[in-house]
Amino acid sequence: MRILLTGATGYIGKRLLPALVEAGHEVICCVRDTKRFNPPKSMRSQISVIEVDLLKEETLKRIPKDINGAYYLVHSMSSSKDYAELEEKCAINFRNALNDTNIQHVLYLSGIVNDDELSEHLSSRRNVEIELGKGSYQFTTLRAGIIIGSGSASFEIIRDLVEKLPFMIAPKWLNTKCQPIGISDVIAFLTKSLFNENTYNQSFDIGGPDILTYKEMLLGFASNRNLKRRIFIIPVMTPKLSSYWLYFVTSTSYKLAASLVDSMKVEVICEDNRINSILDVEPIGYSDALNRAFNKIENNEIISSWKDSYSSSGISYDISEFIEVPTFGCYQDKRKRTIEDRATCIDKIWSIGGETGWYYANWMWRLRGFLDKLVGGVGLRRGRTHVNSINTGDSVDFWRVLYADREKGRLLLFAEMKLPGEAWLEFKIIDNELHQTATFRPLGLAGRLYWYAVLPFHGLIFKGMLRKLTTKE
Repeated sequence: MRILLTGATGYIGKRLLPALVEAGHEVICCVRDTKRFNPPKSMRSQISVIEVDLLKEETLKRIPKDINGAYYLVHSMSSSKDYAELEEKCAINFRNALNDTNIQHVLYLSGIVNDDELSEHLSSRRNVEIELGKGSYQFTTLRAGIIIGSGSASFEIIRDLVEKLPFMIAPKWLNTKCQPIGISDVIAFLTKSLFNENTYNQSFDIGGPDILTYKEMLLGFASNRNLKRRIFIIPVMTPKLSSYWLYFVTSTSYKLAASLVDSMKVEVICEDNRINSILDVEPIGYSDALNRAFNKIENNEIISSWKDSYSSSGISYDISEFIEVPTFGCYQDKRKRTIEDRATCIDKIWSIGGETGWYYANWMWRLRGFLDKLVGGVGLRRGRTHVNSINTGDSVDFWRVLYADREKGRLLLFAEMKLPGEAWLEFKIIDNELHQTATFRPLGLAGRLYWYAVLPFHGLIFKGMLRKLTTKE
C-alpha cells in the first residue's frame, strides 16, 4: 500500500516511518524542508519525499493521487500565538487535498479530550479532528495523553525536574490526573489501526494501565532512578509563574511551557479501552515505559527527540534560507590550523556540544547559555540527541545544524540564541587544515555593538577550540 506520512521529521513520524516500511508499505513522506529529512539508507528504496507546506495550498498538489492511506501527525502548539487558527487551516487544506485522491483511510493522532473544560491546545486538537472528519474517506482518531519515550517532550521535562531538583515547590496542577502511554504502544496502535475496518469513523482513547497524578509521575521517575525527592504543592502559583518555573528548570521553550501548563490543568484519562481488544494491544505500565526509554538512552539508540523540532527553539524557518552563509555586511572570525589526524578531528567535530561540551572554556559557553535563557532564549539546555552523530536539522545546544557531511568534513551551524542579528559557525576541512569561521550579520546599531563587545571572548574561545579540535589528544 502507498501511505502518506505527514510530520515525517517529527518525534512520532520518525518512529512510525520504520514500522510502516517494515510492514511492507511504500511511504510518501511529507516534509516542509527536504534538507531536514535524513532517513536511513536501508529504507530509501521504499520511501519517496515531497515538500509540502500545509498552509500553502499550491504545495499540496504534489500529493500523489494514487495513495491508499495517510497519517496526520502535524501540530503547531508552540510555533505561534495563533496556532489554533493555523492548525484549523492546515487541517482544512489537507482534507481538501485528499478529497482529490484515491485515499481510503486517514488516521490522526490527537489528545484526550474528555474533560468538559479544555485548554486552548486540546480544543484546537479536537477542532482539527472535526475538520479532518469531514473528508470523503474513512477516518480514525487516536487520542493520547502523556507519551513516555526516549526523547519525548514529556519524558525530558520529567527527567529535567527530577534529576535537577532534590525538592520542588510546585503548582497545584501537579495533582491533576493523567494516563501516560509508552511510545512503543503509540506506534503499535497507529500501525494496527491502518485499514482496520473496526476503527473506521471512530475516535479512541489510548493510554497505559496506570492513572497517575503528575506528582506521582515525578516521584515514580525518582524511584526508578533511585533518587530521593520531596514535592511541596502550593495553591497560589499563577499559570504565568508556573510557565516561567517550567521554562527555567527544564529544556522546554517558554511558549511550549505555557501551552503545557494550560493543558496540565485538564485531566487526560481514557474513558474506555476497547481499542486494546480491537487491535490486540496490551499497553505497558509507566515504570516499564521509563525503563525502555533509559535503555534506548544508555545504548545511544534514540530515534527521535522533540528537541530537534523547531518548537524547541520557538522559531520557524527553512534551513534552505540560511545554508548559504552571507558575507556582505557581515563580521567574520576566520581561523585555520593544521590537523594532526583527520579521523580524530572529524570525530571531535561530530561530538561537539551536549555532554561533550565545546572543548575549550566550557564555563564561558555555559555562561553564554545562562544569559541567553534569562532573555527567553534556548540556552544550552537542549544538548544533543546523539552522542557522536549529527544530521541536518538536529539541534546542538543553542545551534541548529544546517549542513553536515562527514566525508567532506564540513559542519555548518546556525545560532538559535537571542541575538541582535544572525550567526553561523562553520567547520570545514580543506586538505590537511581545519578552517573554522564564525559569521555574524548584525541588525542595526545593537548588532554592531554586540559584535565588538564579544570580540575579545571570541579571540579566546575560538582559538582554544580550534587548537583542541586539531590535536590528536
